[in-house]
Amino acid sequence: MRIFIMRHGEAQNFAPSDAERPLTMRGELESKQMANQLASHLGERLDIVWVSPYLRAQQTWQAMADLLPAAKAVVNIDEITPYGEAQEVAAYLKATIAVERPETLLLVSHLPLVGYLTAEVVSGMSPPMFQTSAMAAIEYNPDTETSEFLWQDIPAG
Repeated sequence: MRIFIMRHGEAQNFAPSDAERPLTMRGELESKQMANQLASHLGERLDIVWVSPYLRAQQTWQAMADLLPAAKAVVNIDEITPYGEAQEVAAYLKATIAVERPETLLLVSHLPLVGYLTAEVVSGMSPPMFQTSAMAAIEYNPDTETSEFLWQDIPAG
């Protein structure tokens, strides 16, 4: 199965709280660009989408949704905010995959979680950097709990 880990699009610097920071126009455009790139890797299937409850992650998913196959389930996950614990999220992710057996799962979250989570799922890997709208793909086998880092992509200039 494939896990796609994505950092939200570029967000405005100021808002009443960190959770309320909206995407910039560039953030929306780059998120759509990444959706088109992801669509070429998905084929006709997107099983589960996990989205941080923060506004910029929600808006990232909203910008992408119409460009991707309809997801079977879109779930807001409170634990995948910037303050999420990678080890806990990885354990929850693996447990969900073991039970639900999706073929694809997209997670839209934040720094520093996206880098640490990638390294947690792919053992022996250093946490990769994620610029805004960057995405990483991991091949994961729930039966053996083995994984392979496939690629990381960023929006084109």
